[in-house]
Amino acid sequence: MKLLKSAVVAVTLALSLGSFSTTAVACEDGRTCFGPVEAINITLGHIAEAMKSLNDGENGPTVEKYIKEAQKANKEINANDVVDRNRQRANSHLKKAKSVLRKGDRIGATAHLEAAEKGFAALKGMI
Repeated sequence: MKLLKSAVVAVTLALSLGSFSTTAVACEDGRTCFGPVEAINITLGHIAEAMKSLNDGENGPTVEKYIKEAQKANKEINANDVVDRNRQRANSHLKKAKSVLRKGDRIGATAHLEAAEKGFAALKGMI
């Protein structure tokens, strides 16, 4: 009887744990979840769009929109501590590009965007 009771408890416990999904709450703050490599590619895409619009002579708010999108996308890059430190360094170039762009220095903004692009591209080798 003790063996039967233990078996019933074990089966009930296994069924109850299997009925709940833990992946449903993986990104509870409303963001769309991507893998680190996908997030890096999305971030690089936004940086490329910002550089293209700078080269095409677009105005500051248009370029800032792409930089903001790149900053949002790079928050999804979660792999390990080394990747996170280097992500923060590359993100600092995005912040500097935005502040330099507000001052009207398009050449400085392009330089910072290029540095950010190199930094984010280097993250792929660290994963």
